[in-house]
Parts: sequence; C-alpha cells; structure tokens
Amino acid sequence: MSTQGLWERVQAWATPRHVIYSALIFVLGSLIGVGLFTFGYANGASYMTNDPKTCINCHAMDGQYEGWLKGSHANVATCNDCHSPHDNVVHKYLVKGENGFRHALMFTTQRYPENIEIRDYNRQITEDSCLYCHQGLVDQIHITRTSGDQISCLRCHQNVGHL
Repeated sequence: MSTQGLWERVQAWATPRHVIYSALIFVLGSLIGVGLFTFGYANGASYMTNDPKTCINCHAMDGQYEGWLKGSHANVATCNDCHSPHDNVVHKYLVKGENGFRHALMFTTQRYPENIEIRDYNRQITEDSCLYCHQGLVDQIHITRTSGDQISCLRCHQNVGHL
C-alpha cells in the first residue's frame, strides 16, 4: 500500500467523532493507569485489611502507632475497632475510603498539622466504638448532662488508644 493510500484511509477514519473518542480513551486510560500505579505504590490494598501497620504506610502516623503499641488497647483492639463504624460493612468501608482519601491527600500535599487531631465526625465514630465494646461497663455512668449533652468517653480517656 502506498503512503498516499494510507493517508486517505486515515483521513476517512479521522472524523471529529473518532478523534473525540480516541482522546477520551487516552485520557481515561491514563487516569486509570496513574490511579493503579498510585494504588500499588501506596500499598493501597493494605487499607482493606485490619492490620495496624497499615496506619504507618505514611510516616505522619508513626507517633500514633507507637502510642497504640504502648497503650492498653494494643492487645485487644486494632485501629479499625476504634476508628471505624460497627453498624454495617458498607458504612465501615465508606468511612475508611473517605478517611483514606483525605489522609492520602493531606500527606501528599504536606498539609497535615504537626499535631494530628481527630475531626468531629470521626470523634463520634470513636465514641460510638467505645460504647460498642464497653456498654456493659458504662451503662450506669454513661449519663447525660442537664443541658442534654452526652458526656464523652474521650473527655477523660482521650489517651487510652494512643499514649
């Protein structure tokens, strides 16, 4: 086939619709490729497990991991036991996914604070986890203030999980 014949075939195929489809396939393929590479490089599959060492995939959590190892819960609870919801599996993995994305974004952009603090939403999940495991112990003392606010377990026991 001559060069001229090949060029005519390319011109016949290269309609605007084909060019748009090709560009779309290239962009989507690139995004998927970069996403898969990043997931593998960041050891993303480990976040689907219950292994506390996952939390030190990024060095920002080294202090929290070391505190957990020295704390009273190290032999009885993993990070997910305290920081993931217990109501159903879908909610658990939605929270893990949202937290994982946020943690990855903050670590990658170096926008995490030196003193990492729990967000209010995650604080409530942790509070619910305390009650999930210790409800029998705290039934009599888990009281409500006259203002209607619940007294938080974390108010007095904030360092239980991380010394």
